[in-house]
Amino acid sequence: MESVPHRIEVPNAILLGEVKDALRGGHSVLINVKGYSMRPFLESGRDKVRLSPVSTLQVGDAVLAEIRKDTYVLHRIVAIEGDGLTLMGDGNLRGVEHCRRSDVAGVVTCYVRRGRDIEASDPRLCRRVRLWRRLLPLRRYLLCVYKIQLKLSNLLR
Repeated sequence: MESVPHRIEVPNAILLGEVKDALRGGHSVLINVKGYSMRPFLESGRDKVRLSPVSTLQVGDAVLAEIRKDTYVLHRIVAIEGDGLTLMGDGNLRGVEHCRRSDVAGVVTCYVRRGRDIEASDPRLCRRVRLWRRLLPLRRYLLCVYKIQLKLSNLLR
């Protein structure tokens, strides 16, 4: 009889606190994505990201940041002013978070989708991210189409 792997969900405050400690210890960490704020680039329950310790930060980087005690987000840097960062999820239509550089636990260096690794530095991905950021006013409609397409593809499976 085969054993079925058990899935255990750990509260974000605990899991991501441990991830932050591992990253600060110089390790890279692979985590499952949970939530929809990074659509269309990351899908909850399907995709994973590899986080690495922070060396440099630039606009466009996706980062794991602690925006309040035990409250973490995996969002993209949309602005840097001195030590301050402004973050926004790709799937968000408005609303941003603010943090300091020191609040960033790690930076996404690789996206894992359906077992395929896509480096965060991949030129095609970087072009798509820049284009997506410029399309902010249209995101509402594009995300609606994306959600419909997801539902249709799930129905056809």
